[in-house]
Amino acid sequence: MADLLVRPGAPGPGGAVLSVTPESAGWSYVGFEVHRLAAREGRAIRHAEREHCVVVLAGSVDVVAGSESWHGVGGRADPFDGLPHAVYAPAGVPLEIATVQGAEIAIASAPATNSDRRPPSLISPDDIDVEVRGRGPFERRIHPILMDDRPAESLLVVEVITPAGHWSSFPPHKHDRDDPPTESLLEETYYHRIKPPHGFGLQRVYSDDGDLDEAVGFADGDVVLVPRGYHTVSAPPGYDLYYLNVMAGPVRRWAMVDDPAHAWLKST
Repeated sequence: MADLLVRPGAPGPGGAVLSVTPESAGWSYVGFEVHRLAAREGRAIRHAEREHCVVVLAGSVDVVAGSESWHGVGGRADPFDGLPHAVYAPAGVPLEIATVQGAEIAIASAPATNSDRRPPSLISPDDIDVEVRGRGPFERRIHPILMDDRPAESLLVVEVITPAGHWSSFPPHKHDRDDPPTESLLEETYYHRIKPPHGFGLQRVYSDDGDLDEAVGFADGDVVLVPRGYHTVSAPPGYDLYYLNVMAGPVRRWAMVDDPAHAWLKST
């Protein structure tokens, strides 16, 4: 099994400062990259067998996706500053991304064919139906970007803002069995940002049989992999937490089950 913690570093091939591939993660579906673009820098993405979702974390970009184009996508100062902009590109549609003043972007990908000739699309803050989930010390704010109410083949993408001192993805839940409609099999990445950035967070990933049980301490800019099992996240007092989830599996459906030992917390 791959290490669950992936940290950013110097730009690698293609310019990503952080990269998760199916090969590096030891799984089959989810790919994830973070790019930090300098002024007047760009990226080109061409892949015939994967769909992509570009989420603008900070700054703004111009995007050309096949025959579609959008100018000034984004505008946030950082991931905590308002709602996201994103662009979805089906498999086989080339992407050109450029910035005038600099930007940070995340690129999610998953296997797809685009057999129905689905067009690229812009996802703006007006398309985000903000949800407040949980209560008390496990209340958090959800920004659905590309969940199963929006068209795509494999990808599911969502942002979560967790206030300082709160738990998130709580009660612990899992989605590692193909058992519709109760549960779906989805690999998942958590891309974490912390405010202020010198803080840290904690994430636990564990299975019923105890074969997987890891408590991971992460820093600003780290990714935690969730190949299977229950998972939950904690934001220490004084440090707000943002994470961007990317999920994909054999069926595009978000269906999860709570750890029965802790599910009672939803009804109290």
